[in-house]
Amino acid sequence: MVEHDRGELNEISLQALTFGRGLAERLDVPLDAVVVGEAGRVLVGSLGPFGVSTVHLAAHERLDDYAPIAWGRSVAELVSSLGPEAVLAAGTDRGNEVMAHAAAMSSLPMAANVVAAEPGDPWLVTRVRWGGSLLEEARVHGAAKLLTVAPHVVRADETTPSQPEVVEFAPALTDGDLLVRVVDRVAAETGKVALPTARVVVGGGRGVGSAEGFVVLEELAELLGAAVGCSRVVTSLGWRPHTDQVGQTGTRIAPDLYIACGISGAIQHMVGAKAAKKILAINMDRDAPIMVQADYAVIGDLHAVLPAVVQELRKAGGA
Repeated sequence: MVEHDRGELNEISLQALTFGRGLAERLDVPLDAVVVGEAGRVLVGSLGPFGVSTVHLAAHERLDDYAPIAWGRSVAELVSSLGPEAVLAAGTDRGNEVMAHAAAMSSLPMAANVVAAEPGDPWLVTRVRWGGSLLEEARVHGAAKLLTVAPHVVRADETTPSQPEVVEFAPALTDGDLLVRVVDRVAAETGKVALPTARVVVGGGRGVGSAEGFVVLEELAELLGAAVGCSRVVTSLGWRPHTDQVGQTGTRIAPDLYIACGISGAIQHMVGAKAAKKILAINMDRDAPIMVQADYAVIGDLHAVLPAVVQELRKAGGA
């Protein structure tokens, strides 16, 4: 299943497609994709370079926005009609939700956050458990296996481009399938770098001290073209919105550089940041757990370190 928001592709789905293409090649079967909603038609051309031969488009007048049960029904009906070996989705909140509904409707097994899969009878899968502290090997039985691929396990790689065939189908939806759906949206602040795709993230934890303490983090982020993130305790204290949270129950990031300021590095937080290529930790506690994960560390008061960094960056930029 290719995840999108009113036609805007979630690029984590391209990672799942790359993962799925590897499985399809080993099984010697074609790689198909399912896109739910007419708005997703615009994605067809972008799926060909990832090896998709056929795009199954679930077209229905009531699929104009996200509705998890209805999306799950669409996937379940397609599974019933096609009988695939496996169905994959990105291991995002939306991907896991839709696949869970599809599995329940189909009475088929589902394994979430998979990092490796070995086709056979049964399939052997490895998946992330316990907030990333454990890799579990499991056997998946069933006519079709429903899997979600853990984000950033594989890189989205293109292959020989092709033009996928589009096959439309109309899922049989009921009013019950639309009980949960998006009915309104509140626009986020514009001009900010998106946290999930930022190349640099400046994160703040309890050590920042207050909501006002994030001002200097915002300054640094602006100079670096970065996004601002935070730990769970920060959102619990009401200093930042949940959309800024990095971690197991927040956003999983994969920047080139993660600057963690006043963050202790609890495992739930590090699950969300483990795909960062480099981590720079700024903390007064040299024994904080994050120091084990960090590539670079500054032992000091972030309220003294960050203003000095900002000042030097402004000098270097002529500001």
